[in-house]
Amino acid sequence: MRVPALLLALLSVLAPASADEIASGSTFLSPELRRRQGDPNRNPAWFWVDQGKELFAEKPATGQACLGCHADPAASLRGAATHYPQVDRPSGKLLNLESRIEQCRVERQRQPAFGYESAELLSLTAYVASLSRGLPMSVRTDGPARPFYEAGQAFFERRQGQLNLSCKQCHDGLVGQKLRGDTISHGAGTGYPAYRLEWNTVGSLHRRLRACSLGVRATQFDYGSPEYLALELYLAGRAEGLPVETPAMRR
Repeated sequence: MRVPALLLALLSVLAPASADEIASGSTFLSPELRRRQGDPNRNPAWFWVDQGKELFAEKPATGQACLGCHADPAASLRGAATHYPQVDRPSGKLLNLESRIEQCRVERQRQPAFGYESAELLSLTAYVASLSRGLPMSVRTDGPARPFYEAGQAFFERRQGQLNLSCKQCHDGLVGQKLRGDTISHGAGTGYPAYRLEWNTVGSLHRRLRACSLGVRATQFDYGSPEYLALELYLAGRAEGLPVETPAMRR
């Protein structure tokens, strides 16, 4: 598919959205889909949240259950998801919520990692994120996080793939426009893990980022790759103050 030259010319001059203009993905849903998202009886993603709650209390063969360290998670982990991705102080690595859960799984419970997009990791991530539902995003983008944030911004602004498009051109310049029946949003990841109708299941933000890379015929990086982690931090920084919506629904 060739992108019309007029469209590319238009995209090149469109101004980026300012921080106070960034809206959540729910803003761009149909009224009916927003109603389904807000109703636990109609939003299928809550099945994953319920499974995650059960896994949180389940004691593995070795080590202890998540509840052993995080008693009363509704209180002790309320707001935790608003601060991810974040830099892990001992290692200096950038971790999102999925990789933090995996770190606990391996180092504290002495169990093999679940793996990205596994039902277990999606469920636990959805459960922990749901405990911060409605709270504003507030990630650190300064100090040790600054190099990662700048790498994510560079990724967002860089033209990529055979279509020579950047994230910025769509998610700043064409917000509200239609693309194959979907409405282009600002790209906020505040609802993930989310149930997407096109997937007919719950998936991570990195699954969505890989789909975007495929859409512009660019390199698809691995789940949890440094490239997508940095981009996730940048998107979270853009979403400063927006509420966590997990488990969200998306078209």
